[in-house]
Amino acid sequence: MHLFVAFFLTLLAVLPAAAQIAPTEAELRAYGGLHAAAARGDVGDIEKRIASSENREATDGRHRTPLHVAAFRKQHEAARALIRLGADPNKLEIDRYDIITIAAVANDVPMLKIALEGGGNPKAVTSRYDGTALIAAAHLGHAEIVRTLIAAGAPLDHVNNLQWTALIESIVLGDGGSNHTETLRALVEAGANVNIPDGSGATPLKLARNRGYREMVAILEKSGAK
Repeated sequence: MHLFVAFFLTLLAVLPAAAQIAPTEAELRAYGGLHAAAARGDVGDIEKRIASSENREATDGRHRTPLHVAAFRKQHEAARALIRLGADPNKLEIDRYDIITIAAVANDVPMLKIALEGGGNPKAVTSRYDGTALIAAAHLGHAEIVRTLIAAGAPLDHVNNLQWTALIESIVLGDGGSNHTETLRALVEAGANVNIPDGSGATPLKLARNRGYREMVAILEKSGAK
């Protein structure tokens, strides 16, 4: 049973990145129109095509819009241009990811800021896990992304369908190292509830103690966790 739990947690540790499927090389070669322009970051072509009434919300086989493609390809200026010209930053692709969550998983702070400034919703429920961009970033220990999302008003205590908050994910899917510790610290300092348990009733403090994450334990104890 313990081996199964360990395997399950190991699998979950890579799922957000794996669940987000970026355009393949074959898809990139097949793209035309705005999808191709977004993929290569051609702002001038984007502007001309939208001025000619090309559909800015056209989708590929995985429901990716040109803006999703720009986010996956880290084409910052293309993303900025698409949003400026009316592309919706809150559209979800087939696996229910928006560009904020794509940027969060990629640890792409500039793209995240473009998305937020362009009207992206940091409170959106995304992914097959009914999570948030904040949970995805906490899972991966992307501390600067976490701080940026907190400042934008992301919900601190959202519970996904695994019965985990961002705080819990920073522990159970983290490695106890500096990135996940700083992620947990940012959440605690922002006022995240340190006593929301997981689905089995284990609190964040118990989870951190069980894993021997001493610095996380110290942060939680200082915050009054039980």
